[in-house]
Amino acid sequence: MLEPKNNDELPPIPPKRYFTIGEVGELCAVKPHVLRYWEAEFPSLKPVKRRGNRRYYQRQDVILIRQIKSLLYEQGYTIGGARQKMSDNPEDLVKSNVNSSEIRSLVKDLEIVIARL
Repeated sequence: MLEPKNNDELPPIPPKRYFTIGEVGELCAVKPHVLRYWEAEFPSLKPVKRRGNRRYYQRQDVILIRQIKSLLYEQGYTIGGARQKMSDNPEDLVKSNVNSSEIRSLVKDLEIVIARL
């Protein structure tokens, strides 16, 4: 789903539980108003809302946003086409969730844990 050349341009997703809309915008190279619009258009994108209607995105939301961005901006899908593709093949989307920078980050973390043991 996400092209390898484009994954390397995006920063790795840090190991946090929640992200603000500004952080997600930086991680996905998308402006906050676009994220709010996508929430209305893609039913699977539902960040947690807390005090004052502040949005808090989880890791799977960030991955989903990167997939939506890829479908719309890189593969040329319309909003309706991207929504349909995501609902038709959810198992294909799950397979493409990991990019090379995330794998490198996980390997480094595992090496640190192993070294401490």
